[in-house]
Amino acid sequence: MDTIKMVDLHSQYLRIKPEIDEAIQQVLTSTAFIQGPEVNIFAQSLSRYIGGSLVIPCANGTDALQIAMMALDMKPGDEVILPVHTYVATAEVIALLGLTPVFIDVDKDTFNIAPALLESKITEKTKAIVPVHLYGQCADMEPILHIAAKYNLHVIEDVAQALGADYTFADGTTKKAGTIGTVGTTSFFPSKNLGCFGDGGAIFTNDKALGEKIKMISNHGQKIKYHHDIIGVNSRLDTLQAAVLNVKLNYLDGYAQRRNDAATYYDKALASIPTLTTPRRATNSTHVFHQYTIQVSDGLRDNLKSHLEAHGIPTMIYYPVPLHLQKAYKRAGFEEGSFPVTEELSKTVLSLPIHTEMKEEELEYISGTIKKFFHG
Repeated sequence: MDTIKMVDLHSQYLRIKPEIDEAIQQVLTSTAFIQGPEVNIFAQSLSRYIGGSLVIPCANGTDALQIAMMALDMKPGDEVILPVHTYVATAEVIALLGLTPVFIDVDKDTFNIAPALLESKITEKTKAIVPVHLYGQCADMEPILHIAAKYNLHVIEDVAQALGADYTFADGTTKKAGTIGTVGTTSFFPSKNLGCFGDGGAIFTNDKALGEKIKMISNHGQKIKYHHDIIGVNSRLDTLQAAVLNVKLNYLDGYAQRRNDAATYYDKALASIPTLTTPRRATNSTHVFHQYTIQVSDGLRDNLKSHLEAHGIPTMIYYPVPLHLQKAYKRAGFEEGSFPVTEELSKTVLSLPIHTEMKEEELEYISGTIKKFFHG
């Protein structure tokens, strides 16, 4: 058996190597390395995939969040609500823009933002809510939208881990993650479900005027070259990366299915372990399994992690230190115990290898090694 990897990008590349190599060679031949035609082709293709929303490519997922907030005219001191169980980039851009991050706890089953807690966090300074669609499934968007409408708030979806997931409303309407709120943002970091060969990102919106503003901000605040109407940034998707993404977008649903197949195998194999909880799927969202994240109780998580690593199985903890306990974001009132669900998750979650190229022998070995840890 080959070395087990958290994400096997090499094998994924080999599977589609001729297409990728040809796409890259076309860019090299054209030498249109910045804003080449592949960038617009990709934006249009991704727009069709997500149902017609405008797609504005940019340099990375963090830029996508920052540009979205800039386009919504939020001012220093404005408050933005975000889950405390997320990657730091979500809070980082809020702080960098002089906005105030307001943390909220998450649902213990889905790990996503808990809508029931939202209204308790809203003040007259609140301007936006950032649901992060964590690990591969959508946050519960319908109640979030109702609350946002009630208080006239923007909803900025962070879809970096759930691109391709579908959310179903109570009336049966279905929308792609990232197209539900005011604006959506995503990352094409190589390990993402739709990943390029470097950095990349995009912003989605159904508002044409907002989309034009986002496009201007990402291009130095200009619509016409050398005419800068607003303050902007320099954030472009590289043409080579767009060429790679044009190929890989055709495989995105197939990638999600392979990840789901691996997740189903884990679910069945690990179901009999009482101190281990497999991921719970939301009833109103499909899951694309960017991560397969279990919970290990009785203080056994770190021991299990060490056991797996000793047997050649990599694992990851997303996220070991909650945002409110990070040195950069600590402040009065955010002591230990402030967000009990997130703090418990930081002590119990463990992500197992899951990717598009997993073989059954790998899944069998990983599951068997876990069972041996618990049952001897």
